[in-house]
Amino acid sequence: MSDGPTDRRPGAGEPYGWRGDPAVPAFPDDRPLIVFDGHCAFCSGWVRFILKRDKARRFRFLAAQSPLGEALFRHFRLDPTDYATSILIDEGRAFLKAEGIIRIGEALGPPWSILRVGRLLPVAWRDGLYDVIARNRFRLGRRDRCYLTERGDEDRFLA
Repeated sequence: MSDGPTDRRPGAGEPYGWRGDPAVPAFPDDRPLIVFDGHCAFCSGWVRFILKRDKARRFRFLAAQSPLGEALFRHFRLDPTDYATSILIDEGRAFLKAEGIIRIGEALGPPWSILRVGRLLPVAWRDGLYDVIARNRFRLGRRDRCYLTERGDEDRFLA
């Protein structure tokens, strides 16, 4: 299996590969970045969940609908018009779908680190579950515009 951009293994691909991609604007990548569907109420709820529990303020966030979000989707060969896949970019690597969620849980610490038991399942199963939730995410609500930050968290969101 190759380490090319179509490889879906966790963290596959060249570390910090977007830095050499002229289509991706420069952005601060010194902390983990979560690219999420800003029009999805469920996804925005997930962001609020993380904000509340990330006491170390390690995560940054980016709406997939932003120019940078769309460029990152194209870079990782994801459809830049279908934001069903969230991306966690951490230490130069991109983690998609369930692996990204598991890594976020681990970073938040107990009790959320229990999400790591998801790795006991085959990748196809856990990503399959992720896909079912992603396909149905708008049943839980849709936003006409991207998530608006809370006062004091503005610095954690990239535009």
